[in-house]
Amino acid sequence: MFSRSKFTFLTSLMLILVVVLTACGSSATPVVQTAVVTQVVTQMVNQVVTATPAPAGPVTITFWNAYSATSEEPYVEKTLIPAFEAAHPNITVQAVNIPYDQFHQKLLTAIAGGTAPDVARLDIIWQPEFANLGALVPLDQTMSDFSTYQKAVFPGPLSTTFYGGHYYGLPLDTNTRVLIYNKAVLQQAGIANPPATIDEFNADCAKIKALGPNHYCFADGGMYGWATGPWVWSFGGDFAAPDLSKATGYINGPDTVAAYTFLKNALDAGYIHPGIKGGGVDTNAGLANGSIAMDLDGPWFFASFPTQFPNVQIGSALMPAGKGGSISVVGGEDIAEFQESKNKDAATEFIRYMLSADAQFGMASVGQMPVLTSSSDAANLAKMPSYFGIFFEQLKTSKARTPTPVYSKMETIFSDDGVAILSGKMTVQQGLDDAASKIDPLLANPNQ
Repeated sequence: MFSRSKFTFLTSLMLILVVVLTACGSSATPVVQTAVVTQVVTQMVNQVVTATPAPAGPVTITFWNAYSATSEEPYVEKTLIPAFEAAHPNITVQAVNIPYDQFHQKLLTAIAGGTAPDVARLDIIWQPEFANLGALVPLDQTMSDFSTYQKAVFPGPLSTTFYGGHYYGLPLDTNTRVLIYNKAVLQQAGIANPPATIDEFNADCAKIKALGPNHYCFADGGMYGWATGPWVWSFGGDFAAPDLSKATGYINGPDTVAAYTFLKNALDAGYIHPGIKGGGVDTNAGLANGSIAMDLDGPWFFASFPTQFPNVQIGSALMPAGKGGSISVVGGEDIAEFQESKNKDAATEFIRYMLSADAQFGMASVGQMPVLTSSSDAANLAKMPSYFGIFFEQLKTSKARTPTPVYSKMETIFSDDGVAILSGKMTVQQGLDDAASKIDPLLANPNQ
């Protein structure tokens, strides 16, 4: 019998991520910074907390994830999990690596079939959806020392686990995208510095295209939010109202229309690789052979690209600034426990370990940015790769994708319409009006 105590606590939800670290040694051209608006939501919650004991006998827990196969997955399976199991001899962790493009559907299928994992590393955009389904454990109710971890992580990433008055997990890693460029290609085109603004980007693209028909200024893999968000926000647009009440007036507003028009014109001019329409493009190979001059990528890029292409000189810079500033997209994953788990005590203990300094800074060695506020300590900064500096700088103005349970459906709509726009099947305004008309009902009834 474990003691149970009721207590009342105050939760503050920070909806805009403010990272206190500054860039270390970055040579990126300064950009226009926008004001960071912070909204604080305060809620009083009465909850029952039950202490989490160590498992009495040997148990096995499953940990589903979509870590990259090149560096992250091997480190988790060969280093982190063995270290956890050595410290917890009664717990065996079975890691299940699933390709990202299959992960969401497999989780939905598993939840429906009663075969969900014990623990999973979830994309932050999925957290509201799975919490809304009742699939996740509210850790602030079941984890006796939750407040310790709540205080130990950055509030922005923590906010991605908050839904309906509770925290359904803890942040595991964070990231954003910055401009990556091939130094030799820019030099060949007569470009001294990477573009700091949208106008400079457009002018540089003309110079790069002049190198030949098989030279592309920029490449990305589709019209989903991860790809289009930085352009839409930097142009001053958005995908939905701040209160998530509607998309009309935002996704089809003048600033978002301007962003999509820019992308369409750049594609038609041959500046952007046609893979952005969804046909697929190997941006790393393109950057390496010089056929692609620039793309947007995350910190994992530097954990693998230099090993694959050691003779290619790559630089990094902030997202080119437009009317809205230099705005990129907040990424990252949360770690969550599933209600179907039959070994919740062991699952909670594994979550604690993945939030430990050893695990957090260990994962930093393979390109995962830690969520611990202690990352800003000088001693811990020294443990992390130097290239993290530009990403921490970009995070100061980066934005999270629309935090709604219907985001996956919403993204499918504007992604499909975005491809239709680029393919010339709709005008920009027609495509975004269509997206708004389909997304509005989803936002009005997110539980449908």
